[in-house]
Amino acid sequence: MTKAELNKFRSILEAKLEELSQVVRNREGITIEKSADALDEVQHAAERELAIRNLDRESNLLRNVKGALRRIETGNYGICLHCEDEISIRRLNAVPWAPYCISCQELADRSQSQEGELFDDVLVNAA
Repeated sequence: MTKAELNKFRSILEAKLEELSQVVRNREGITIEKSADALDEVQHAAERELAIRNLDRESNLLRNVKGALRRIETGNYGICLHCEDEISIRRLNAVPWAPYCISCQELADRSQSQEGELFDDVLVNAA
């Protein structure tokens, strides 16, 4: 990967880091609100659950972005964390924080959706 490409990805990741940091700091949606009406209470609980799921998703994405920035600093950016093959530029353009090549990511996705096993266990068995 060229220095220009690396700088481009660093800029993208730094912008995403700033955006996600602001989103994660906003936790107004997860406050518990009491209501005299039972239906309102159920509505608030559903909204709070959605806000918690969104916050969890954004927090995971924030961790991935921070990890990608660390890999840039250590010189490992663009290398799959599992198989150590190069991650394609097309994949990095689509998902700049991608820690895995497409093959290893598909394996991780399959293991999470079908078997519910931990990704590390599946990769150890596949290797």
